[in-house]
Order: sequence, then C-alpha cells, then structure tokens
Amino acid sequence: MAPKSTIYKAELQVADMDRNYYGSHALTLALHPSETLERMMVRLLAFGLHAEESLCFGNGLSADDEPDLWKKDLTGAIALWIDVGLPEEKLVKKACSRAEAVYVYAYGRTSELWWKQQKLDRLENLSVLSIPHLSSQALAKLASRSMKLDCTVQEGQIWLGNGSESVQLELSKLKMRA
Repeated sequence: MAPKSTIYKAELQVADMDRNYYGSHALTLALHPSETLERMMVRLLAFGLHAEESLCFGNGLSADDEPDLWKKDLTGAIALWIDVGLPEEKLVKKACSRAEAVYVYAYGRTSELWWKQQKLDRLENLSVLSIPHLSSQALAKLASRSMKLDCTVQEGQIWLGNGSESVQLELSKLKMRA
C-alpha cells in the first residue's frame, strides 16, 4: 500500500503592498510522500505572492498536466500557472501554451545552473524567479501541521513569519514575462 499524503493546515494573512492586496486564507496543503517540507513551504510562499480568492492548489507532483498552483477564469481557461522547483523544459513550454501567465519559483543549490541550461527565453508569458537556497531552507523550519503565518510584501522584499520566527527573502528575477 502506497504511503498517504500528510495534511497541513495554514492560516495565511497576506499584506502585499506592491499589489495593494490584503487578505486572509485558510489553506489545506497535502504534503506528498516524495515531497520535502522545503518544497511545500515554497508552494505556500508562491500562494502568498499571488494570493486571491480564485487561486488554488493543483495536483502538482501527482499529475504532470497540473501545476502546483493555478487560477482559472470563469470559462475554465487557465489564467495563471505556477510551478515550484526545477521543472523540465518541455513541461514549461506546455504550460506556456496552455496558460495566459506562467511562473516558476526555482529553489535549491542548483536553481541558477538549471536556468542557464534552459532554452526558454523566447516564451513571452513566462516568469522565472529564484529563491536563495538558505531562504528556502529557512522556510522549511517554519512548517508545522497547524500554522498561522503572515506574508508581507513591500518593494520586492518578502517576509514570511509565524509570530516567533520570520524569514526575509528577496527573489532573483531570472526572467520576467513581457
């Protein structure tokens, strides 16, 4: 019998002054058996950076044809596709052909090297941002089965904290969509 996902609950308060968005989100995250806490927390960070009512988690690791996060419009068309990690080039191209905007949040020691090996510069609807390795590891330390987190964004600076600990991040913009 295959191991089951572990369920995490998060109350996420978002104050994004760059987008003028303020909201509270009760989230349920399934930690896939092959997923790390670091990856799960990067997914949660990506949610905070794009938070709105219609944004939801996809099947991600469980399905190749779904992102980690996405937003669909009222017709079912994919307005926003978000992947975390270092996806294969063909999957990124496929996402760009299906969605209006695609974001990849790359993390890990090899994220900058991964980007240099990709041939994705011509994809106009693609944005690729790199999370510093030490920052993504610090995010993993904030994880608990029941979390109350605050995500603040101001002038490109990001803070994610749980009341007693906080991680400050600044993402490297490897590619921004046109």
